[in-house]
Amino acid sequence: MLSSTKPTLGVISAEPEPIQLDWASTALVIIDMQRDFMEPGGFGETLGNDVSQLARAVKPIGAVLKAARDTGMLVVHTREGHLPDLSDAPPAKVERGAPSLRIGDPGPMGRILIRGEAGHDIIPELYPLDSEVIIDKPGKGAFYATELTDVLEQYGIENLLVCGVTTEVCVNTTVREANDRGYRCVVISDGCASYFPEFHEMGLKMIKAQGGIFGWVADSAAVLEAMKTSTTQG
Repeated sequence: MLSSTKPTLGVISAEPEPIQLDWASTALVIIDMQRDFMEPGGFGETLGNDVSQLARAVKPIGAVLKAARDTGMLVVHTREGHLPDLSDAPPAKVERGAPSLRIGDPGPMGRILIRGEAGHDIIPELYPLDSEVIIDKPGKGAFYATELTDVLEQYGIENLLVCGVTTEVCVNTTVREANDRGYRCVVISDGCASYFPEFHEMGLKMIKAQGGIFGWVADSAAVLEAMKTSTTQG
């Protein structure tokens, strides 16, 4: 994805230790920044959550997204949701809990968590370019029942910058899936958020614990600095 004349190597000040990445084999993966999770009337609110808790991740993600676009990095957006006939939505998922509206029910932004509905789409502030990859996933992880592995292999990707919502659910699940597949993951701490601040904190701790058992954690400023001060491999 990157021009051979552009700097490709950067060192991110991360926890549990700094990590050097080759941007040419790195993708930015933005998890589920959808209206159904981010805005009133969507699935997140039907579960009784304060959706305003997630807004804090938008600006940091936007800054990294701009830098990724400027450098030609592969950008992947994911959306959790289901087919209109719910054939890919297990009954155990649809029937779980006591939300005010269930998956598939009509809501103010269309049917809840259904592909093609307004609520299923990504928020305007982070809307994908036509050239960027969108992965529609039926589960929490971005690799389950999707073409993500094929896309990453096609572009020669070895490293993932991961952000989005929520930290402890879809972000954590995707990072664990990626780790098992051999990808090196850097989670952007302030580019993630949860309806529960304590879950956000613990979700990040789980990733970087035990020497980085699932990956590395860094804030957006550290990632941007590493991209800015990159050097050309030679």
